[in-house]
Amino acid sequence: MVSTVVLTSHSTPSNGRNAATTDNIIVGSHVWVEDPVLAWIDGEVLRINGGEVHVQATNGKTERERYKLENPKSFHYLNQTNCYELDGVNDAEEYLATRRAMDIVGISEEEQEAIFMVVAAILHLGNVEFAKGGEIDSSVIKDQKSRFHLNMTAELLKCDAKSLEDALIQRVMVTPEEVITRTLDPLAAILSRDALAKTIYSRLFDWLVDKINNSIGQDPNSKSLIGVLDIYGFESFKFNSFEQFCINFTNEKLQQHFNQHVFKMEQEEYTKEEINWSYIEFVDNQDVLDLIEKKPGGIIALLDEACMFPKSTHETFAQKLYQTFKTNKRFIKPKLSRTSFTISHYAGEVVYLADQFLDKNKDYVVAEHQDLLTASKCPFVAGLFPPLPEESSKSSKFSSIGSRFKLQLQSLMETLSSTEPHYIRCVKPNNLLKPAIFENANIIQQLRCGGVLEAIRISCAGYPTRRTFYELLLRFGLLAPEVLEGNHDDKVACQMILDKMGLKGYQIGKTKVFLRAGQMAELDARRTEVLGNAARTIQRQVRTYIARKEFISLRRAAFHLQSHCRGVSARKLYEGLRQEAAASKIQKNFRRYTARKAYLTLCLSAISLQTGLRAMTARNVFRFRKQTKAAIIIQVPSSLLLQSHSPIAKLRHHIAYSYYKRLQKAALVSQCGWRQRVARRELRKLKMAAKETGALKEAKDKLEKRVEELTWRLQLEKRLRTDMEEEKAQEITKLQDTLREMQIQVDEANARVIKEREEAQKAIEEAPPIIKETPVIVQDTEKVESLTAEVESLKDYLVVILFTADNDENFYLLHDSAKWTSITMCYCRIPPLKLINHFRLLLEMPLHVNVSGIIFGVCVSSYAVCLHVSSAPLLCGSTLTCKKLQALLLSERQAAEEARKAHADGEARSTELAKKLEDAEKKMDQLQESVQRLEEKLSNSESENQVLRQQALTMSPTGKSLSARPKSMIIQRTPVNGHVANGEVKVASDMILAVSNAREPESEEKPQKSLNEKQQENQDLLIKCVSQNLGFSGGKPVAACVIYKCLLHWRSFEVERTTVFDRIIQTIASAIEVPDNNDVLAYWLSNSSTLLLLLQHTLKASGAASLTPQRRRTSSASLFGRMSQGLRASPQSTGLSYLNRGLSRLDDLRQVEAKYPALLFKQQLTAFLEKIYGMIRDNLKKEISPLLGLCIQAPRTSRASLVKGRAQANAFAQQALIAHWQSIVKSLNSYLKTMKENNVPPFLVRKVFTQIFSFINVQLFNSLLLRRECCSFSNGEYVKAGLAELEQWCDEATEEFAGSAWDELKHIRQAVGFLVIHQKPKKTLNEITKELCPVLSIQQLYRISTMYWDDKYGTHSVSSDVISSMRVMMTEDSNNAVSSSFLLDDDSSIPFSVDDISKSMQQVDIADIDPPSLIRENSGFGFLLPRSE
Repeated sequence: MVSTVVLTSHSTPSNGRNAATTDNIIVGSHVWVEDPVLAWIDGEVLRINGGEVHVQATNGKTERERYKLENPKSFHYLNQTNCYELDGVNDAEEYLATRRAMDIVGISEEEQEAIFMVVAAILHLGNVEFAKGGEIDSSVIKDQKSRFHLNMTAELLKCDAKSLEDALIQRVMVTPEEVITRTLDPLAAILSRDALAKTIYSRLFDWLVDKINNSIGQDPNSKSLIGVLDIYGFESFKFNSFEQFCINFTNEKLQQHFNQHVFKMEQEEYTKEEINWSYIEFVDNQDVLDLIEKKPGGIIALLDEACMFPKSTHETFAQKLYQTFKTNKRFIKPKLSRTSFTISHYAGEVVYLADQFLDKNKDYVVAEHQDLLTASKCPFVAGLFPPLPEESSKSSKFSSIGSRFKLQLQSLMETLSSTEPHYIRCVKPNNLLKPAIFENANIIQQLRCGGVLEAIRISCAGYPTRRTFYELLLRFGLLAPEVLEGNHDDKVACQMILDKMGLKGYQIGKTKVFLRAGQMAELDARRTEVLGNAARTIQRQVRTYIARKEFISLRRAAFHLQSHCRGVSARKLYEGLRQEAAASKIQKNFRRYTARKAYLTLCLSAISLQTGLRAMTARNVFRFRKQTKAAIIIQVPSSLLLQSHSPIAKLRHHIAYSYYKRLQKAALVSQCGWRQRVARRELRKLKMAAKETGALKEAKDKLEKRVEELTWRLQLEKRLRTDMEEEKAQEITKLQDTLREMQIQVDEANARVIKEREEAQKAIEEAPPIIKETPVIVQDTEKVESLTAEVESLKDYLVVILFTADNDENFYLLHDSAKWTSITMCYCRIPPLKLINHFRLLLEMPLHVNVSGIIFGVCVSSYAVCLHVSSAPLLCGSTLTCKKLQALLLSERQAAEEARKAHADGEARSTELAKKLEDAEKKMDQLQESVQRLEEKLSNSESENQVLRQQALTMSPTGKSLSARPKSMIIQRTPVNGHVANGEVKVASDMILAVSNAREPESEEKPQKSLNEKQQENQDLLIKCVSQNLGFSGGKPVAACVIYKCLLHWRSFEVERTTVFDRIIQTIASAIEVPDNNDVLAYWLSNSSTLLLLLQHTLKASGAASLTPQRRRTSSASLFGRMSQGLRASPQSTGLSYLNRGLSRLDDLRQVEAKYPALLFKQQLTAFLEKIYGMIRDNLKKEISPLLGLCIQAPRTSRASLVKGRAQANAFAQQALIAHWQSIVKSLNSYLKTMKENNVPPFLVRKVFTQIFSFINVQLFNSLLLRRECCSFSNGEYVKAGLAELEQWCDEATEEFAGSAWDELKHIRQAVGFLVIHQKPKKTLNEITKELCPVLSIQQLYRISTMYWDDKYGTHSVSSDVISSMRVMMTEDSNNAVSSSFLLDDDSSIPFSVDDISKSMQQVDIADIDPPSLIRENSGFGFLLPRSE
């Protein structure tokens, strides 16, 4: 069909040129034009009339009519996004450009026609819908509209419509027996339709790609390849699906290649120039790649596995991911979603929706679809679907998009690895796509996602700036002109320039200079500064010349101008001076006249005023004298008043005296009222305090009664248990003796029974058969009766034993006794019923059912066995008797089985009883702990009562209110009263208190006051003596011993109130105010430790708290053991031991019940001991800290001389190397000498030096890890030599004072040993961590290994495999929340307690200490003298 179309001048030809006019259109040409109504027209130009173009369509139809294409909104595959037009995009121009591109590539018109037919067929195929069929799980075409689209699809694809319908709604299953055809439900049919559309479109896309690649004309035999790879960048949207997953997977692969390539370029550059460089760390995203592509546990593998199962859904796929990667740190499970997952990519975290992963990954090739399209009459469509092999055409075959994508990506990476890539990073400045807008945050995110920042970091980690020697000299030669003037090599000249600029850390290779980050900027700054200085010098000279020239001309003009101006001003000045002189003369005369006139007036006024004032003064003086004379007359003295008889004088005297008396009385009344008010207020406070004290006393009394009651019950229980144990032991002993005797008798009876049995056998053989049994019975009657009596007695003993069978030993005795008794009864021919009657009592005992059952079973079994052995010869003649015996034996065996079962039950019950016994013991322990807690509460309440009493005493305003209470008097210990018992001392003190309370207040205050004054004088003398340096006597500090003996003699530890403790503490505090005086500190450290040791052995808590340690020690394995130990630790024994200690001599250390002030003094003394120790330790740290900074790195000159091996400077260099270490050793010797001279206990000396060596270890080791220049071979030799000095010092100081100080240097010793060891690359990680450096952590070893450099022999560090293993172990440690810090911490705590001091120090003998001369002659300190004096 041919039709003619008339186009106006607005039409556009297919060649893309603007056709606003028809001048460019040639008649007969083939054009593709666009018409608003007819869409696209493919035809030939017939003629041109003015602005009209007559085109004859080739096929007579437009493309829209031929392909039955409607509005895009009507197609299912196009209306999903509701986006049909783009701003700024012309569809006509795009279509023309696409056609032209196809022509250029080489796609023929027939192929282009077929391509658009296939695309149109896909659009029609998407509009085919299905409905349910007549059968179950079947489907049919929904309506006529769907049928139209189906027929149109078949027409465009040039295949049979019925075959297409069957391929969409049916499946053929080929089995070995037959071929099965099944229908699909509507949902499955829709999936089949979409699969067919996706397959056609995919094959068409692949065909286009192959066509374009073939048209480019690549030479497959070429050796070189230049390719451009342009991919999407990292994508992270609000909703991310399978496409973003694949794109980000590609970016991860390329980022890894980019990092490795940058690192490789850096490494090759350094190796080429032969410079020393250390390993550069870069971010390795291999773990993310393993998460995605690793087999069989990667995400892609799990996705393929889920696609192969028909029942898999996106939820099951997501749950499989959650279970598989729940421990992977790169995989994160969201909290609020069940089908999404998060992957931590190198550029950030991305949340993916797994809803469409399965559908987008499936690529099924359905056999029906393949057969249908292979049979198409269109060569193009048939070429897209070539026939498949027979084995693959029988069923649907699954093909994974993700797996194919991974293989293609792997091929791409192999291509990139074989080429030399160059990277171009494109950055989008803003999201608005507008110019002149620069978003910093967006751009930095793109740089980070693209790995640019990481590449910069890798570059900066090494030597980012590098210049050739010529470039460096050309640019920076002006920094050192003298170097350019000299005849130096380029390499030497560059090094001289850099050394002059003071740069460090650079490297000089063969042809280039490698600079650290920032050093080029520093050189440029220096160059700019030099150029700036030169420019300023030139400018200064030029400006000087110009300014001087201008100045000379200006000065010449100024001279002329000044001369003229000065003449004019001089003339004006002269005229002014003349006028001024005339005016001055006129003013002088006028002022003289006015001044004289004013003076005369003032003089007359002053004379008049003086006259009046003098008259008034004279009158006042006269009046005063008159009044004085009258007062003298009135106030006559009392002696003259008695002689005088003037009534007026007497009256005035009386009035004045009465007024004075009234005033005095009013003052007294006011004072009394105020004092009464103050007294009442104080009385009210005292009453309140008394009420509180009374309540506390009542609570204390209740607690004391409760504790006494519990103590009494506990002691009573202990006594009862002890008595029970003794009684049981006696009974057991008696029973054992009786059992031995019975066993002896049973043995004798057995011997007799055996002998009689032999005789009976002989008699039976000799006698006739009729009288076999009679002689035996007649002969054994008496013996049977005697044995029966013995059995009765044994039964009584068994009953007695059963009542006492509480432990295993008695049970076994009872067991043996029952056994031998049964055997005896058997040999005595006692019937079994009689045996049961004998032991019937065993079964009737309710208290020992288990034991009685077991014993009864033993008796029956023993009787049965014995009966079986002994009765056989006697009863062989009687068959009936034998049958009876057999039946009896069977019953006895059954009884034995029952007895065994009863025995097993008894053992189980005995186990339960043992458990109950253990529970009872635990309850007993809990009871003891509760008693201890009550005692501790009681001691605390007593301490609180003491504090309240002291507060009540301090609140009293006067001393009279205290006289009503019993006073704590200090009794001087003399040979008469110093050795009495505690009870006598108490009685005496009570008598003294009673007598003192009975006296009048005035008489009782005087002796007490004199006693207190004497004691105060003694304390003052003691404090004065102690404040001096008393030295040492026999290695013991005199001051500590004197203080202890005085406090013990004065009984200061037992009083409620005293000030001597505070004064001693103040004396020590004032003595150590100078923290730098180590002699004073060491002196008081020795005294305070000795005094604390004496107090530790002497003081004990008052009240019942003293029993607590003993009770804690009394723990035994059994209940009876604890009861016996509890009785041994009773309060009576404690009182006896205290009485024995009280009877000892004065100089022996004895325990004293300390009051609150003594315990407080002990705590304060402990605090001062720790403070003095810390001051000495810190002083030594301050002294050696500057030296440690010099000891970690060897001096440059000395190290260079040692490395180069200069023989003439070797001795001097060696001496310089160890100078700082020798200074440290000198400080250690100084402090050791000071502490030895002051007799500081060796325990404290060891602690000081142990902490000091730990401090040295921390400082040296941390400095070694933080400074790379210290991690060298020669520096390791230097530090090793210094450590040898310290080791020698420890040997000289001996173990008594040095202790384990040398072991504290283990970290620095092992680190230095690692630095100086040879052949490091051959060492494995196991050898390093287990043998060389077992103390160092993986982080520390990694730090040392990466920072190590050999400046002496040029060797390398450990191998790269060891470094990789260390990095893996560090990553595992970080995952396990292990601290990644590689630095050590210094411990500045106090490393000992009071108990450690008391255990480590030797006992101090204070008997032979001579008192100081200051108190030796004082009678109050006579107790300090030795006994001989």
